[in-house]
Amino acid sequence: MKFAQILTVASGSLHTALALPSTLPRQQTCTSPKLRKEWSQATAGERSSYIQAVLCLATKPSTLGLPSPATVYDDFAWAHATLNNEIHGVPAFLPWHRYFVHVYEDALHDCGYTGNALYWDWAADSGAPASADVWDPTTGFGGNGNQTTPSQFGTVCVLDGPFTVLNPVYWNSDVRPHCLQRSFAEPSGDPPVEMFGFNYTPDIVAQVSSETVYDQFNNQLENGPHAAVHQGVAGGFRGLGDLGPVSSPNDPIFFLHHTNVDRIWWQWQQQDPQTRTFAYGGSIGENGPTADLDDILPMQGLAPDSVVREYMDVNSAHLCYTY
Repeated sequence: MKFAQILTVASGSLHTALALPSTLPRQQTCTSPKLRKEWSQATAGERSSYIQAVLCLATKPSTLGLPSPATVYDDFAWAHATLNNEIHGVPAFLPWHRYFVHVYEDALHDCGYTGNALYWDWAADSGAPASADVWDPTTGFGGNGNQTTPSQFGTVCVLDGPFTVLNPVYWNSDVRPHCLQRSFAEPSGDPPVEMFGFNYTPDIVAQVSSETVYDQFNNQLENGPHAAVHQGVAGGFRGLGDLGPVSSPNDPIFFLHHTNVDRIWWQWQQQDPQTRTFAYGGSIGENGPTADLDDILPMQGLAPDSVVREYMDVNSAHLCYTY
């Protein structure tokens, strides 16, 4: 199953609420929000500590009771894959992934990382995404996988950087241990750009962000730039990179990607915080129920299940971050 399949509108159990009135009480606010930085703006020490914490996750046994050799690192890919229909193609796409990144950040802290979640601003790098700082083999996540036989599973192994030692256990929801795989999409378009960079340019992000209704913004962001980055890193619909299937948290770049998606949502909320902080809506499936701020955000045991309302405002006491 390739990433394209997660874009199908789901009929999951999550419960369009209209944008709530500006009189809605805000949650308790934080006083000293943590700053989430772009990868290239983080210090060398922050980047090194982040990478070491990711590697640490891959040494700790699964906390979900997944069979050995699954680790905490694999817990995130498994949870994301098994919840596929409830977290993609639905209004809860953005708040669920905001919670998921938050849980991952806590896991990195358990491995000694003292910084905050970091993001990759792929729009800024869209003209030449394969040359972005984040792929540096020494200070970043390593680059492309082996392209000698790019159509065979298990052959597009990442060739350099700190994550060549990773061996993800899951491919979608199946137990299928393999090397960490990437397959950067070849140049296409006019002028040609690798990794589908023409689909997540600053102009594209601005166009998506011009949507004034949450449901339209959510759909445009998920099915546009967000999906293009997944496909671009994984090799398109034919690719076998780990960012392609629904077990996409196999690739640690997933969390920098989704932190950037969260940043774009935050920027959209900041355009009109009185109205948009708790703006939420849409239907679940073509003829499904309407979304509600009290719909459940399931975490498959990674963390307690929560509700959408709790992950709408980054200034809430339990999130307390900014960009």
